[in-house]
Amino acid sequence: MLTLLLSAADSRRPLPLKMDEALLTVNNELDTDVSVFWTSDRCYQCLYQKLGDVSAQDSPGQPGSVDFVVSTQYELTLQVNTSQVPFHFGEHGNYSLWLKSLSPSAVNCSIVTDADPVNSYIRDSGISVTIAFDLRGTFSVCTRIALVIMVFVNYGGGRYWFFRHASWNGEFVFIMGTSIALSINSLLRAGFTRSSLLKKVVWRSVQLFIIGVFIINPNYCQGALTWGDLRIPGVLQRLGWSYLVVASLDLLVARGHLDMLTMEVWWSRGLDILLYWPAWLCVLVLEVVWLCFTFLLPVPGCPTGYLGPGGIGDMGLYSNCTGGAAAFIDRWLLGEDHVYQFPSSRVVYETDTPLDPEGILGSINSILIAFLGLQAGKIILHYRDFPTSIMLRFFIWGLVLGVISAILTLCSTNQGFIPINKNLWSLSFVTTLACFAFVLLALIYYIVDVKKWWSGAPFFYPGMNSILVYVGHEVFENYFPFHWRMKNSQSHAEHLTQNLVATSCWVLISYVLYRKKIFWKI
Repeated sequence: MLTLLLSAADSRRPLPLKMDEALLTVNNELDTDVSVFWTSDRCYQCLYQKLGDVSAQDSPGQPGSVDFVVSTQYELTLQVNTSQVPFHFGEHGNYSLWLKSLSPSAVNCSIVTDADPVNSYIRDSGISVTIAFDLRGTFSVCTRIALVIMVFVNYGGGRYWFFRHASWNGEFVFIMGTSIALSINSLLRAGFTRSSLLKKVVWRSVQLFIIGVFIINPNYCQGALTWGDLRIPGVLQRLGWSYLVVASLDLLVARGHLDMLTMEVWWSRGLDILLYWPAWLCVLVLEVVWLCFTFLLPVPGCPTGYLGPGGIGDMGLYSNCTGGAAAFIDRWLLGEDHVYQFPSSRVVYETDTPLDPEGILGSINSILIAFLGLQAGKIILHYRDFPTSIMLRFFIWGLVLGVISAILTLCSTNQGFIPINKNLWSLSFVTTLACFAFVLLALIYYIVDVKKWWSGAPFFYPGMNSILVYVGHEVFENYFPFHWRMKNSQSHAEHLTQNLVATSCWVLISYVLYRKKIFWKI
């Protein structure tokens, strides 16, 4: 349920306020009882939810009055009869909503600030910073570029609503693909056979899957794991699957000695694509499969091609259709008890249907973004002696992918052909992330490798033990000194301090391991 609105209809004592909450007193000067409803601006095409009832005034000058606790996370729209009042409440502020009669059919609604809110962004601001790196290893100098890109990606470790997954439409596997290209090229040049490398790829993927299922499974929060409700998909499982497919494709087409290729023919400017056309064909076929399943697969009780959140979204018409085909496939193949039970859409859209953000259908698009990262690696390899060419190609890829995203979304959040959606790993989500990844990679490449203005420290050190840092964070996030009992759990400042201390501890640990040349690789 949304923690947005909690009523306290009978008490006249001040209601205790938590973080991201405010007090709203509704004063009714009408001659009839009224019901107050609300909706959030983050809730697209949502049904209004009931805030509570307020009795009529007892006598002139004595309005009926009820206190409510409201959320300050997003702008709300309050509705009384046919009148609507949009307002963004401030944290710990006190407000009054006055209801007055203008005519028998018209109600005047006005909000008055009784006590100013605190400025949580200055006085008590909080930024949840948790390091959670994707899989990569010590491949080459370009790895430093990859490591910097992944710094401060919050992958479920943050404790603030504004760093959690988007409620519905709104991790880069990209850089893992870049590392795959650099690593396989290096190993082929070193004399390793493709079959031996394939065995390593398979074994590494299996290890990632096992670690994800049995060590950092989020169901541990509910107690000991059982086979009956073991969550099968997950972050590392998704990484392992993407790594397996993309690395296997690269092993089929990769060339170890690129210096033997001529750069004088007319088509040499497209070497980084043309030489690997079989892999591109496979990825495009996979994307067609994703499109067909997403938009053509019939889902019982739901519109074909539905991409919405269900619940109270879409005016409550498709309450049990959360995630459309993606969620249906997961429930059908894995079972409802083996997928993530608490999707982010529960918070705003009040959905009851489980939806796994690392589900089966979305894995196809994670392969796509990893493959786009692989393309970035191919560019680095083919044009390693031409920094300008590398940067130009990165920017061109970023532009092309950005245009595709603009077309798919019509430059909007909830409209367009395919909205940007993290929960479903929609095609526009992938193209948008890849767009920014190419641009950011170009900038980091210029700063680190071309100009050598920065080595990537201190973020370089966690990257050299990325899997250890990620697993360690997930396992020990509730242990001291990464976590402690707060004196004031509703303080942004204390949350900020705790997260910064935890982040600093892992950077320090990774630095010590780096100095001692201890690296955990799988």
